[in-house]
Amino acid sequence: MTRSTRERILEEALRLFAERGYAATSVAEIESAAGLSPGAGGLYRHFRSKYEVLAASVNERVVRVEARVAAMGAADPAAPVTERLTGLCEAGLAVIREEDELVRVFFRDLGRFPELVEVVRARLLQPMFDAIGSWLCAQPEYAGADLDRSSVGAVLGGSLVHCLLFEETVGEPPGRTERERFVTSWVSLALGLLPVAQGCPREPELSQT
Repeated sequence: MTRSTRERILEEALRLFAERGYAATSVAEIESAAGLSPGAGGLYRHFRSKYEVLAASVNERVVRVEARVAAMGAADPAAPVTERLTGLCEAGLAVIREEDELVRVFFRDLGRFPELVEVVRARLLQPMFDAIGSWLCAQPEYAGADLDRSSVGAVLGGSLVHCLLFEETVGEPPGRTERERFVTSWVSLALGLLPVAQGCPREPELSQT
């Protein structure tokens, strides 16, 4: 699908902000990356400033990912809980990886723009943590369990964010653990930490290989 000029500006700007930082990226560089004549003012036909490009990029990325966060972990409730947890973990990693540029800009540059931090916090990060906690509470294995959904969501969701942020900034995964082992350990941790309703047997931990 052919991208409009506005879409090219937003996508290329966010890529440059993620790679170089907001302050180090010039309007002319964004124009060049978007296929416009650098320095000719083509960006200003669509946006009033570089900040407006950043704000639009953040807001539109958040809108795009909101539905994916809400649908994280959708699975057959009759499937084994380990299979459902694996799907939840992989869905969370996929959301964060797809938005790795936004995550990098968020942690490196958005501190100077509190209004944009609030957008990402309120509409992306916290909803992801909330979705994990709510998903767990909806599983039959945990029906009636005394589950602190917000804390559990923070621990499990935070590990997903940290895994990919570490990999992006350091160049290798934390603990040099490949993705399959990370997911397996994440599921085992979830099974081991979560309270289970009385009378519902806990599934055995997944073996580490």
